[in-house]
Amino acid sequence: MTREPTPPRTFEQFIARYPKLGRAWDQIAEAGADGPLDERTQRLIKLAVAVGALRQGAVHANVRKAIAMRIPREEIEQVVALAAGTLGLPASVAVYSWMQDLWEAQPGSSN
Repeated sequence: MTREPTPPRTFEQFIARYPKLGRAWDQIAEAGADGPLDERTQRLIKLAVAVGALRQGAVHANVRKAIAMRIPREEIEQVVALAAGTLGLPASVAVYSWMQDLWEAQPGSSN
């Protein structure tokens, strides 16, 4: 199991305010993980769902988690390329830019 990055402060504040929702969220995540797909495949699928739903925060969270799992950048970016035919080019470029935000934030980034 990989160590996930620390959630954003706003998420932590929300969960502190609504602890039952936090526990329910954890149970949903646990139930969804119960199956034959390995952790890496689950993460890429979750990223693909976030991409398809155009959820910037979820894309950011899933990319951060994928990076923590040491999933190669090329594989993470391919998720957007695969979605391009469904999303269209403008939305795909937007999602790609959200990912670039995270690559640029990485220590030692040359982008």
